[in-house]
Amino acid sequence: MTPDRETGRGERTLAGATATGRPRVRLDQPRPPRHRILPEWDPEAFGRLSERIARFLGTGRFIVWMTIVIIVWVLWNIFAPRDLRFDNYPFIFLTLMLSLQASYAAPLILLAQNRQDDRDRVNLEQDRKQNERSIADTEYLTREIAALRIGLGEVATRDWIRSELQDMVKELEERRDGHREHAVFPAERPRGRDVEDR
Repeated sequence: MTPDRETGRGERTLAGATATGRPRVRLDQPRPPRHRILPEWDPEAFGRLSERIARFLGTGRFIVWMTIVIIVWVLWNIFAPRDLRFDNYPFIFLTLMLSLQASYAAPLILLAQNRQDDRDRVNLEQDRKQNERSIADTEYLTREIAALRIGLGEVATRDWIRSELQDMVKELEERRDGHREHAVFPAERPRGRDVEDR
C-alpha cells in the first residue's frame, strides 16, 4: 500500500495484467467507430456511378455533344468581341479542359471494366459449376440407362416366353408320341411269366 499524500490513507496498488490503467477492451461488444480524417464513401455506389459515366462516354450522343461544345468554344473565341473571349487562339484553356476530361474518363472507364470483369468472372464460375453439375447428372443418367438396358436384356420378353412355351409343347408332344410307341398296355403283354408276377 502506498500512502495518499492528501488524505494520508493508504491506497492499494494494482499488480498484474490490468495494472496499466488503460480501459479494458470488451470482446463481447463491437468497437466504437473511429474518427477518420478522409471522407468515406460507398464503393458500390461509386462503382455504379462510374459505370453510368463510362456507358455515357461510350455513346455517340457524348461524341456529338462534345463536338458541338468544342466547335462553339472555338468559334466563340475566334469571332466574339475581344473583351468577351475567354480563351484566345492557342486555346490553352480548351486543351486543359480536354486533358482534364480525359484524365478523369480513363480511370472511370477502367473501374467500370474491372467491375464488369468481376461480374464476368463470377458468371463464368457459376457457369462452370452448372456445367459440372450437368455433366455429373448426364453421367448418372447414362449409367442408369445402361443398367436398365442390361436389366432388360435379362428380362423375359413375350416373344421369348412364347418360343419357350412352343418348344416345351413340342417336347411334350414328342415325349407323348414316344411314350405311345414304347408303352405296353396290359392287353398286349406277353403271356409268359414275368418277374413282377412272382
